[in-house]
Amino acid sequence: MENGQEPQENGEKPRCTAIILAAGSGSRMQSAVAKQFLPLKEKPLIWYALHAVEESRIIDDCILVTAEQDIPYVREEIVQKYHFTKVNIITSGGAERYLSVGRALQLIADGRLKVPNEHGYVFIHDGARPFLTEKILEDTYAAAVQYQACVAAVQSKDTVKISDGEGFALSTPDRRTVWNIQTPQVFETSLILQAYERLKNRLPRMQEQGIQVTDDASVVELFTETRVKLVEASYQNIKITTPEDMKTAEAFLED
Repeated sequence: MENGQEPQENGEKPRCTAIILAAGSGSRMQSAVAKQFLPLKEKPLIWYALHAVEESRIIDDCILVTAEQDIPYVREEIVQKYHFTKVNIITSGGAERYLSVGRALQLIADGRLKVPNEHGYVFIHDGARPFLTEKILEDTYAAAVQYQACVAAVQSKDTVKISDGEGFALSTPDRRTVWNIQTPQVFETSLILQAYERLKNRLPRMQEQGIQVTDDASVVELFTETRVKLVEASYQNIKITTPEDMKTAEAFLED
């Protein structure tokens, strides 16, 4: 394999752990209920991502990250109710996305999974993206094996302008080079653990300099020499953020 790991000698697939992020609020959904628990066709929104993980031949286990106060509800009304047996750990998230991911990764590093994942892969996915498919999981897994790091993405349909900071167009990048980034974002376990450990050590200075961490790929880009492969996913793999997004998701499910 180019750059990535070789298959295990016994022929078994390397272990793959999903981190599902479900610690968001319902602010932009104009709802008092966290968006991941809002009903989408009679199922809570988070059900769809967890169901994809449960049914996948790629994913072996899962860490579910949610708000601390929601852990009992998630355990009883989501994981136990719908028999999501691959959910190995339910843990609390942080104030920012990267903090939530960091907490889940620390559990992997500490060997807290029932079966350790030291030499496998980690799939980090937004729980508010209900249209995760087996094809996306298979394609990102294959790319991660070859390149060590990859993200699901789609090419931009729109012309993009770079601003000068004062609201005026500065330049227009070639649309063929512009991609909209999605999840899952998939990495060799050792690579993403190393990148997040370096992030933790550099975080105070980064905050002073105003450097933002927008996704997991950016952590790998900042703190390792590994290039992140873009893997074409699906325009339906949307993130539910607003009430309009929920209507779009309902329409997708009716197709």
